[in-house]
Amino acid sequence: MDVRTFTVGPFMENSYLVRRDGSDRALFVDPGDEAPKLLAAIDALGVQLDAILLTHTHVDHVGAVAPVAKATGAEVWVPLIEKPVLADINSFVPWPDLGPFDSWDAEHTLAGGERLELAGFEIDVLFTPGHSPGHVTYAIADEAALFSGDVLFQGSVGRTDLPGGDWPTLLESIRSLVDSLPETTTVYPGHMGVTSLGAERATNPFLVELSRTS
Repeated sequence: MDVRTFTVGPFMENSYLVRRDGSDRALFVDPGDEAPKLLAAIDALGVQLDAILLTHTHVDHVGAVAPVAKATGAEVWVPLIEKPVLADINSFVPWPDLGPFDSWDAEHTLAGGERLELAGFEIDVLFTPGHSPGHVTYAIADEAALFSGDVLFQGSVGRTDLPGGDWPTLLESIRSLVDSLPETTTVYPGHMGVTSLGAERATNPFLVELSRTS
């Protein structure tokens, strides 16, 4: 699997351009900002963008969705609960100095439990709320890969002080990932560096709380 990471915007969000090795079809996970940079990467790689997959709709993860979708024709997959946010994104920007951004009426919605077949991948959609009400993560089993959005980071976890956040719910979502996926799973998070489930189980201080509540 060929994963290109673009850290964009004031919140240093990770946007991922993903394809099978050598394939001319690709996905974008959470195109958050700096649309010209993301579009230039698509052009440079010479790929067709099959889909835009969103883990959640906080503005730092969706700021470039509309321009990338318009330019490529790729359809957008969004958590069902959060589709109205993407469709009226400027009403949900929490800081006045950000934006304006273009809204987008997503073509597809996800609730968790789906299996998508896109760009040559089979992708399991996992419902992982807590950071946001509808948050999902994307697991590609045959690549042992997880796109975790803002649920799990290298040495940390997602914040829960934004609207719809809930700490116990987030912990249960993380528990579901740790319990159901192999420790060798590579985690591509929404911020900070790439890690693995095994590394986070062994060293992440926030996961200690999971063992206490087991």
